[in-house]
Amino acid sequence: MATSLHDETLMVANDYMDLCVGIERTPPSESAKAMRYIAKKVEDMYWLPLRRLVQSFLSNFPIHTWTELRNVMLDMVDRENMRWSQIVILFAFTGMLAVQMSTIDEDFTCCRRLADMITDVLRETQEWMIQNGGWRGFVDYVRIFRPEYPVSPVMRGLFTAANVAIAFLLINYLLKRSLPGLVPFKKLPET
Repeated sequence: MATSLHDETLMVANDYMDLCVGIERTPPSESAKAMRYIAKKVEDMYWLPLRRLVQSFLSNFPIHTWTELRNVMLDMVDRENMRWSQIVILFAFTGMLAVQMSTIDEDFTCCRRLADMITDVLRETQEWMIQNGGWRGFVDYVRIFRPEYPVSPVMRGLFTAANVAIAFLLINYLLKRSLPGLVPFKKLPET
């Protein structure tokens, strides 16, 4: 990932994790502000399925199974059919996970680790992000969703895509846990 894209990704991820656990401050960039807006909308609209996914993950794995979490995050960003909505879902899911983990651990250090993981996972989408304008392209994408137009066709399209993606992820994740031999699972190379 290009250094500036990497740095901006880390800044947006850190800002969103902080916001989710109650650390409020002015967004450090326009892209962080845009992520706050759209990811919170997705969290609000899809709270129940996202919460189920977070709870399912936490109940199936110990808190510090970071490799397993990275696998779940990689499943969320299908690099062959990449869309901004997948990145938004990744942030919404990880933000809800940060809240749960900080409540359990009573420690906010997990937020830094989660922000680093988002940055690492999005490194896999570097080429797509650059082709789509980087974080500037994301801001342009979110500008379509102005608060005064909450039911625009584009907004409905985003939420329809988000709903389908969340349902697919939840079903896929639960099948992997229930029937491990039936559903192929991406393994990370050993380091």
